Amino acid sequence: MIDQTASRRFVFMFLIVVLGGLIFVRWGHRDIYPLESNSIQTQLKRFSDVFYYVNRYYVEAPDQEKIVTGAIQGMLSELDPHSVYIPRERLERVTEQFEGSYEGIGIEFIILNKVLTVVSPIVGGPSEAVGLLPGDQIIRIEDESAYGITEDEVQDKLRGPKGSKVKVSIRRPSQPDPFEVTITRDKIPIYSLTSAFMLDDGITGYIWLSRFAKTTAQELTEALDKLEAQGMKQLIFDLRHNSGGYLEQAFAVADKFIPGGYKIVYTRGRLKSAGEDFYSTDRNTYSMFPLVVLINSGSASASEIVAGAVQDLDRGLILGETSFGKGLVQNQIPLKDGSALRLTVARYYTPSGRLIQRPYDDGLMDYYTDALDDSVRNIPDSTKVYQTLAGRTVYGGGGITPDIFLKPSRITRFTNQLIGRRIFFEFGSNFASRNRELADDFEKFKDEFRISDAMLDELKALIDKAELEFSGEAFEKDLDYIKLMMKADIARHLWDSEHYYMIRITGDDDVRKAIEKMPEAIRIGELHAWKDD
Repeated sequence: MIDQTASRRFVFMFLIVVLGGLIFVRWGHRDIYPLESNSIQTQLKRFSDVFYYVNRYYVEAPDQEKIVTGAIQGMLSELDPHSVYIPRERLERVTEQFEGSYEGIGIEFIILNKVLTVVSPIVGGPSEAVGLLPGDQIIRIEDESAYGITEDEVQDKLRGPKGSKVKVSIRRPSQPDPFEVTITRDKIPIYSLTSAFMLDDGITGYIWLSRFAKTTAQELTEALDKLEAQGMKQLIFDLRHNSGGYLEQAFAVADKFIPGGYKIVYTRGRLKSAGEDFYSTDRNTYSMFPLVVLINSGSASASEIVAGAVQDLDRGLILGETSFGKGLVQNQIPLKDGSALRLTVARYYTPSGRLIQRPYDDGLMDYYTDALDDSVRNIPDSTKVYQTLAGRTVYGGGGITPDIFLKPSRITRFTNQLIGRRIFFEFGSNFASRNRELADDFEKFKDEFRISDAMLDELKALIDKAELEFSGEAFEKDLDYIKLMMKADIARHLWDSEHYYMIRITGDDDVRKAIEKMPEAIRIGELHAWKDD
C-alpha cells in the first residue's frame, strides 16, 4: 500500500512558492509604450517606471525587496512551471539537498507535541556515536528549554561548523530521568538512497532511490555491490515519489543498467550549447539481471530519464502509474545578492525521441493538480506513438506511461491524519521502550510479531490524546495498513529506519506485483541482442 501524503504535501508547498508571483492587480494604466516594442531597454524602462511610481506614491511605504522578488517570480511564471527564483535565505538549504552534505549533529527529527523528537540518527554521524536513539526527546539545548521550538530554530541551534560542540538534554521513554550529552558537530552526508535490502525470496534485491543528488551514482554502486554479494539475481528499482535532481546523475544511474553504446537521453534548446547527447558506457555497467522499475505520479525529471531509457531500450519492465511529466532542463545561475535563478535552458528527450513534458498552458494550478488526477493521467495519448529499440509501442504526451498499470492504493483521510500527526511514530516509541528484548532477533520479529487488540487500544488512546476525531469506519477500512504502520514504527525504534522500510515493504502491493511480473521483465530484456553480447 502506498502513502500519498508526502507527495501531496510537496505539491502544496511548491504551489505556495511558485504562485506567489502570479497574483497582481492592474488598473488605471496608460499605454505609454507601444506593445509591439521588444527592445530590452524599452522593457526595462517600463519596469523601472512602474517601480518608481509604486515606491513614490503607494499608500504605504512598500517593501522594496518583496515587490521586486514578486516581480521576478511573476516574470518566470510566464515561462514555464520549473523556472524559479530562489531567495538567498532559502538557497543554502535547497542546494544542500542535492550537494550531499551539511555540518551539524546528524539527526532526522520531527516536532511532536511541541517537543523536538529524534526520528533517526544519521548512520555514522555524531548523534549515533553518542548513542541517540529514535524516539529520544531533546528537551534542552545549551541549558535552554527546547519546548515549542520551530524547525528553523532547530537548524539554527543544532547546525554549526565541524568540530564545534553543543550540549543537549535527552528524555528517553525507557528511562525515568533525563540525561545530558555533548555532541561534536561533523560533516553529515545527505543520502539519496533511502534503503537497499534483499527480499524474503533470497534472489530479489530492492532499492528505493528518493532523489538524484551529487552522490547518487556512488551510493547506487555501493548498494548494488552489497546486494550482489548477498545473492541478488533480479532487482526492483523503486523511483516512486522521486522528484528528480541532477541530469548527469540520472545518466550515471541509467548507465549502470545499460551496456555501452546506447543513447540514454539527449537535450535540445534554443542555444546550440544546450544540446547534448548522452551515450551509455562500459565503465560502470552491471550484469544484465532482470529489472523492474516502479514509478508513480510523484516520479519526475531525472526519474523519468532513467525510466524512459530502461523502457525505450527494452532493458526492463516499467510498472505503476504514469509519471509526473517534467521534460525540462534547468541551469542554476547564482545572482550577486546570494540568491539564484533556476532557468529552463533545454528540453530532454528519451532514446525513442519522446518529450515527456506535460502541457502547462492552462496554468500552474491545473498543471500540478492534474498530476494527481488518475482519470486524466493514466490514459495513454494514442496520438503520440513511439517505438522502442525492439519495436514495442510506447507513448509520449506527458510522463512515462508504464508497461503495466497498477491501480494506486489509497488510504482514508483519517489514516493520513494519523501519519501527519505522527501517531504511529509515538506508538512505536512508547511500545519499543517497554519491549527492548524484541530487538534481539529482527527475523523473528518480522515473521512472527503481530499487532494485538491491546496494542490497537493503545493506539486509539493516542488518537484521543491528540484530540483527533475517531472514525470507526475508516479505522476498519484501513486496519491492515494501520497494523503494518504500527509494526513498522516499532521496528524503527527497536533498530533503525532501514528496518522500518523492511517491514513497510511486506505490505506493499506494488512490490508484490513487481515480483509476480519479473518474468515479463526477463522477456523484455531478451527482445534484442545487446551490443556487448
